[in-house]
Amino acid sequence: MSGLFVQKHVEAVRAQGVDVRVIFSTEWRDMLSQWRTLRREWGLPDVVQLNVIQKQGLLALWLKRRYHIPYIIVEHWSCYLPENGMYMRQSATKQRFAQRVCENAETVLTVSSVLERAMKHCGLKAKKWARINNVVDDFFFAERPKPQAKAQKILLHISCFEERAKNTHALLHGFRTLCDRLHDVQLVMVGTGIDWQAARDLADELDFPPEAVLWTGEQTPEQVCSWLHRANAFVLTSRYETAGIVLSEAAATGTPILSTPVGIAAEIVNDQTGILVSQENVNRPKRLSEYMEHVLEMPKYPSQAQDFRAEAIGKELANIYDSCLHRDI
Repeated sequence: MSGLFVQKHVEAVRAQGVDVRVIFSTEWRDMLSQWRTLRREWGLPDVVQLNVIQKQGLLALWLKRRYHIPYIIVEHWSCYLPENGMYMRQSATKQRFAQRVCENAETVLTVSSVLERAMKHCGLKAKKWARINNVVDDFFFAERPKPQAKAQKILLHISCFEERAKNTHALLHGFRTLCDRLHDVQLVMVGTGIDWQAARDLADELDFPPEAVLWTGEQTPEQVCSWLHRANAFVLTSRYETAGIVLSEAAATGTPILSTPVGIAAEIVNDQTGILVSQENVNRPKRLSEYMEHVLEMPKYPSQAQDFRAEAIGKELANIYDSCLHRDI
């Protein structure tokens, strides 16, 4: 799961005819071993794409200085966001290193304008800033199946269940309040993560009506798409997101969205597609339940988020690679 967004970018540029090799490691010795193997079997690359400015950035910086190979950065990491704050808690040495890696990149691409602003606020500078979306699989844009009559309205949540970021406890409290007024609603919780069991324990304490909350565990992308088609609405109560790919997936399926103003939410959610709710109101169960009731009554809408399709993103990245090599595009 942690490398899924990178994998989707790789698949998108490969579809545009770009030959890609991937190095992934958290250990220096293994990273250098992979580089030597790649160099021996494939030769030098034309361009390097660095995903997340951490220790792997040293390899990108060294390749530029030793072989004059340009590199770009695609940044996903939430550590720059003020609600996370991890970057600013790092040592001055680590911060200076990140700044040097950033300044030497040909382009720094972020997965949301929120993340770009946060990085700049942290003191990071770049020759050029640009935006690159995460990829939404094509099947999310396929024609919706005909709706089937169902006894319950479904409110869908998809999460990695990290409470600090996702705030699923507020979601559960709000939905419990909604259940006091409505008896034909179900909250479907898709995913797993470090705080999944804590969320389940809280749900048990809140004493929901039978079958009011369904826990599916981790699902494939195809299964997630199926749940979005079945749901009346999608809800995201996050305290912070660098992007929030689930928002664009919901928009691609035409599912009404209730979300805090995190990541790409402000770009995705409008009067047609859903409702933005402040973090303050998310933490008020009665107010959140009222927003939930409202979004459950909103109709489905034509598929949105076309800019998140793999073909569009693959072409963008291929063009950026060409620009690094000073080719005519």
